[in-house]
Amino acid sequence: MFEKLMASAVLPASDIARAKQWWHDVLGRDPVYEDTEGEALYYDIGGTVLLVYRSEFAGTAQNTAFGLMTDDLDRDMTQLRTHGVMFHDYDMPGLKTEDGVAEFGEERSAWFSDSEGNIIAIGQYSPQMMEMAMRMRSSASGTA
Repeated sequence: MFEKLMASAVLPASDIARAKQWWHDVLGRDPVYEDTEGEALYYDIGGTVLLVYRSEFAGTAQNTAFGLMTDDLDRDMTQLRTHGVMFHDYDMPGLKTEDGVAEFGEERSAWFSDSEGNIIAIGQYSPQMMEMAMRMRSSASGTA
């Protein structure tokens, strides 16, 4: 029934031009497609389609809206900081960060906001989790 089903991520932006500039300047990404009205941007982030669209409700969610997986959290946090990214600190039951980083056994994560106030997580996962994610991506692309 869903043999050709695909998934994408969706993030709102109150200012598309500002969001486009942020994705370019901070994450080094340019849209792979832009709609003709300039109301939506499409990115390829690690093989996942990300739609950034204009919405007056951008930045109102208080939860993680998008997640990135990395093989070196410290390296990537340093790089993001050079682009002005400030990491969130949390101190609540089940989640405490130190210098922006939460540790969960072998896994480590940090959170920051994009130019539109959307919360983005970046995590360094266990080798087993990274291997599973790579297998899932390969399977979805038909290369497995």
